[in-house]
Amino acid sequence: MSTPDTTTLSAQLRAALALTNTEIKIADTRIAQARTETARHVLADNAEDARDRARAIEAAIRELGDVPELVAPFVGRGAAAVKAVVDQAQPFDEALLGDLSLEHQLLDRARYIKALATTTGQPQVVALARRLITAHTETVDWLTTVLTEDALGGPAALRHTRLQTGTGTLVKLVNLPVSWSARGLDRVLDTVRATPPALGEWLAQGVHAGDVAVKTLSASRDAALATAEQVARDEGADTAAGALHSIRTATSTPEPEELPIAAYDELTVADIADAIKELTEPADIRAVLIYEQANKDRHGVAAAVQSRLTAIAHEVAGLS
Repeated sequence: MSTPDTTTLSAQLRAALALTNTEIKIADTRIAQARTETARHVLADNAEDARDRARAIEAAIRELGDVPELVAPFVGRGAAAVKAVVDQAQPFDEALLGDLSLEHQLLDRARYIKALATTTGQPQVVALARRLITAHTETVDWLTTVLTEDALGGPAALRHTRLQTGTGTLVKLVNLPVSWSARGLDRVLDTVRATPPALGEWLAQGVHAGDVAVKTLSASRDAALATAEQVARDEGADTAAGALHSIRTATSTPEPEELPIAAYDELTVADIADAIKELTEPADIRAVLIYEQANKDRHGVAAAVQSRLTAIAHEVAGLS
């Protein structure tokens, strides 16, 4: 009876090892973007688990009589380092979609490895493949949740870097409808610049939508953006006004009476946490967090906010 050919199985394990080494480096670089201790622990644990998985894959390759590529870890780390640099020039969502694509590659390969190992009678590799499938499924779900949290307006478990924030806002503004007249944009620019202190630095030079770029956000930006938003609506540029509104509400601090929780300042952390569980609108949840961070900045409130938004994100994304 001939021995089943494990050449394809070995090749797939080697490919999975290279991708896993890239995954390790990416997880390490994302730790700095963690918004909470929980997110930081998730990323650190994933990086450590990925190292364990890499060692297990190496052992499986050797068991098949092959030799792991010694250069693969260096290639993986190099690829991840390049990706980390490129990510800084991408909007936040595009960077995470890249991470998600990598995890889907690993998940699909793990499923293929399981099928190959089953066919060639390699029970230990089948068990390893099951472990890989479980790990990558969990990471895919986590990244999907983070992307959904960001789509809902945040706060997401990962923070945007400053460059990602600027790039993302620039993309929104550059893609404003071309039907918005140059005169209308002139009025918005003039309004923003005329609002003391001037925010001309916030918008780059030029009067056309394609030239608008975020430079800085001053302490008084809220009033300027609110006025600019109204001017945009008066011009009939609802999409542009929506983009300005999104920028303003994502950064401005609400007044106590604007909060969705009555008598907020008189409540305990436990009371606020209970009230947050009843909120259903991401904008309301975000308003609570922004107000809390600007005032008492209590960890318990931040944790309750993140937990509630994650639950909503799971529901929206169809995750269990």
